[in-house]
Amino acid sequence: MNISFGNGGIRSVNLEEKLTGCLNRAVEAGELAGVNILVRKDGEDLCYAQAGSADIAAGKPVARNSIFRLYSQSKPVTAVAAMILIERGMLDPQEGVDRYLPGFANGKVFDAEGRLIPETRAPWIMELLDMTVGLSYPGDDPAGRAAAEVFERDEQLIREGRGMDTVTFCNELGRCPRAFQPGTHWRYSTCADILAAVIEVASGRKYSDFLREEIFEPLGMKDTGFWVPPEKADRLVTCYRRAEHGLEPWANSLRLAVGKYDAPPAYEAGGAGLVSTVDDYAAFAQMLLNGGVYNGRRILSEATVRYMTAPQLNAVVRRDMWDSLSGYNYGHLLRICDEPGALPLIGAKNEYGWDGWLGTYFINLPDQQITILCFQNTCDTGTTPVVRRCRSIIGAELL
Repeated sequence: MNISFGNGGIRSVNLEEKLTGCLNRAVEAGELAGVNILVRKDGEDLCYAQAGSADIAAGKPVARNSIFRLYSQSKPVTAVAAMILIERGMLDPQEGVDRYLPGFANGKVFDAEGRLIPETRAPWIMELLDMTVGLSYPGDDPAGRAAAEVFERDEQLIREGRGMDTVTFCNELGRCPRAFQPGTHWRYSTCADILAAVIEVASGRKYSDFLREEIFEPLGMKDTGFWVPPEKADRLVTCYRRAEHGLEPWANSLRLAVGKYDAPPAYEAGGAGLVSTVDDYAAFAQMLLNGGVYNGRRILSEATVRYMTAPQLNAVVRRDMWDSLSGYNYGHLLRICDEPGALPLIGAKNEYGWDGWLGTYFINLPDQQITILCFQNTCDTGTTPVVRRCRSIIGAELL
């Protein structure tokens, strides 16, 4: 591998060329609109590459300071926020969510025949962190339809210039019947959103204020939040979706009750609401790699980071995870690799991270001290083929 050293630290020339070629091919094939990727090792930038457009019609290329909607990549930030309160003794992982959100008291669950039966107990905080509560995103099953009604009601309120606040919205979700008894299965769901409301109640601070004061400001994450101020609006990427005749702008700005990002929202979605840049998120990822500290500011203890990045799911519950997560366990709103030979890419044991519906992706490889961030602006993506291809390029070079 050809590595040069300059004012910006170590830099892999071969790796940058390979990644740039991979990204360009994906753009040319119409897989995505725009993308950038940042690879860091041992606390230094190793390479950065970009391709495609932040806005196709305007001819604006993706840039390193482009602001992307994180969607589900918001979840690891919410997990860290919860761990801050857990290590301060302000949250107990095994206490009931109903202590903070009364909407979760006396819950109902759909049984195998679709009948409503009493919940055996209120879900625990730790079950929010490992997605074993029985909550649902909007979907076609009974629990999903119940959740959809809450989202649709709030989206209509947002269109009318109103909208539920975070705690109100999550109490409404808590009143929805759940798909299974707490702790018995895994289902990707609104757990992180509920956790954000719990953090707001437990801390006595608005969720966005908690994140800003406890995480974003200490880490220097100046472009991360639940909305984009006017002076930064030109850096917010346009979103696209794949259509029959190519990519077209995606205009559904109220997906999952997340607004237009042009003003502070009433509902601050801990599972989907944040925007950020690759450099901001790199600071967050490096804090975790460093055992909870970054640039002299400690966010979590080393013991807390070890706990947070260890698998949570037992073998029975793990069977419910998606096929695309082969090789990974799950816990604290992160995928955590415990079977690297089963991965669909060249990866490593103990790597952890998550992605987002519009294509943002992050992974830390703690044993190798590597961070990989890949941000996109195309719908229905998550861990995309181009991410897997880039991961394999990086793995072949660095692992």
